[in-house]
Amino acid sequence: MYWQKDIETMDRAELEALQLAKLKKLVDYCHDNVPFYREKLDASGITGDKIKCLSDIQYLPLTTKEDIRNNYPFGMFARPMKDIVRIHASSGTTGKPTVVGYTQNDLEMWSNCVSRLVVAAGASADDIVQIAFGYGLFTGALGLHYGLENIGATVVPTSSGNTEKHLMLMKDFGTTVLVSTPSYALYMAEIARDIGLDPRKDLKVRLGLLGSEGCTLEMRDKIEEAWGMFATDNYGMSELVGPGVSGECTYRCGLHFAEDHFFPEIIDSNTLESKGEGELGELVITTLSKEGFPLIRYRTKDITRLNYEKCACGRTHARMDKTVGRSDDMIKIKGVNVFPTQIESVLVSIPEVGPHYQIVLKTVRHTTDFEVNIELLDASLLTKYSELEGLQKKIAHKMQTVLGLNPKINLVEPKSLERFAGKAKRVIDLREK
Repeated sequence: MYWQKDIETMDRAELEALQLAKLKKLVDYCHDNVPFYREKLDASGITGDKIKCLSDIQYLPLTTKEDIRNNYPFGMFARPMKDIVRIHASSGTTGKPTVVGYTQNDLEMWSNCVSRLVVAAGASADDIVQIAFGYGLFTGALGLHYGLENIGATVVPTSSGNTEKHLMLMKDFGTTVLVSTPSYALYMAEIARDIGLDPRKDLKVRLGLLGSEGCTLEMRDKIEEAWGMFATDNYGMSELVGPGVSGECTYRCGLHFAEDHFFPEIIDSNTLESKGEGELGELVITTLSKEGFPLIRYRTKDITRLNYEKCACGRTHARMDKTVGRSDDMIKIKGVNVFPTQIESVLVSIPEVGPHYQIVLKTVRHTTDFEVNIELLDASLLTKYSELEGLQKKIAHKMQTVLGLNPKINLVEPKSLERFAGKAKRVIDLREK
């Protein structure tokens, strides 16, 4: 099923010609309207007419989150405030928030991008969709909201929190699609069972549109098992537009980019050199259509790879793998690079423990070491020392096999670790500064 079939199945050569025309126009647009880019482009001597092919994008300056913060709040906007009809922003938990402005055309483009991805995942006008993202400056809720309304779906904007009310409304309204983070979807299923509901039998949710945080294949399997639904992943971030940059179709063989609006590249995070198709590296994205807040070669810090082969669904736009993690989430422990998703993959494969965990970083003899707190599914194991010890050794062995490291494993009571309605916080850093 398609939302804009003529665009989503566009011939590759035709798509690349469109991208090149938009890229040339973008370079001059940013030069004329954003002082930050004027300075950068003048220094490099690049103008739109000097861009002869798409590979010339490598000569354009990279943009970082720090650049956006240094121009807080509106210094990166390309349109006067009278043309900006909405503002969103990141949470700002690690500094000043990154502030994004949208013109009316930006909002229409955004809605269409989201409509494409939800239709590709299997949503339709017949669906009743419950959005369990928090509404506000965060882009996730309103982004999915308008894209789903755009296809004619019935949207229930319940927002985050008050899980029992969520479940009551799901049952009473006959909700068929859930929008949430992967961790909150699991938590909702847990609470449902606690109050006597079986999500597979008592609710009608058939599709999960999951996002805002990474979701391993193992975690997705747990979610689908708990709900009896089909779950897909989608990708985006506030700086780019919000959700809608890419998303899975029903074949789930990569996340389809909206390549007519977002141009993806893969670079080496250290050398900043471009990498080829199928090579793992940092995702860099240029916004080809945005008016209010255009970005040239934005470093997402997400680690993935790109595939340009036509999908079995018929779509021709590039597909990205699920992200391995973020380059700034990577933890170097005793010379080994570790991503939290690797630990999650190990834990979800062990039937005695739940999917909720914490990674605790500590300084031991002047180097980084870590422990992992993991919830048991059966509290009675805490009184069975030999079985508990055996399970700890089993988990430690799997960690050693996957990571090449042997962390201390702490098995804790069921439901004792913090739950999150938004992005889950998996890492606790207790290292000496």
